[in-house]
Amino acid sequence: MNIIVAADKNWAIGNKGQLLVSIPKDHKMFREETAGKVVVFGRKTLDTFPGRQPLKMRTNIILSRDPGFSMKDALVVHSVEELMEELKRYASEDVYVIGGASIYEQLLPYCDTAHVTKIDHAYEADAFFLDLDADPGWKLTAESEEETYFDLEYRFLRYERI
Repeated sequence: MNIIVAADKNWAIGNKGQLLVSIPKDHKMFREETAGKVVVFGRKTLDTFPGRQPLKMRTNIILSRDPGFSMKDALVVHSVEELMEELKRYASEDVYVIGGASIYEQLLPYCDTAHVTKIDHAYEADAFFLDLDADPGWKLTAESEEETYFDLEYRFLRYERI
């Protein structure tokens, strides 16, 4: 299973329910990486999507503790166990965990690849991702050239579980 995330230099990923920054090339990479695949996310992440609707051209699975929550064009599961049972129907390499922070935390132990857009800036934030550089269970295996969006520098990184 994959995780895909954009994080700043302190591994911050969000503030007050929103992404820290919107970088068009990061969004393009996300679309290309996840198109035709399975995306797993929480209900709060759904609230950040255009029109609060599931993503087109993907199988959307929402992990929500609310037993009454349902969403058209998405499968809703209510526990990690129920999610894992559902994911048996898909190839592990076709599954992408896309947020938010609590979903990343719950599902990182099941993932073996992390696609990280690492932004060389420190933002005010209240949501963070695990520092994969400091975790001996993960290894950086690929790194793009440095990219620039206005005055922001960033790289696309891939980490793999050791």
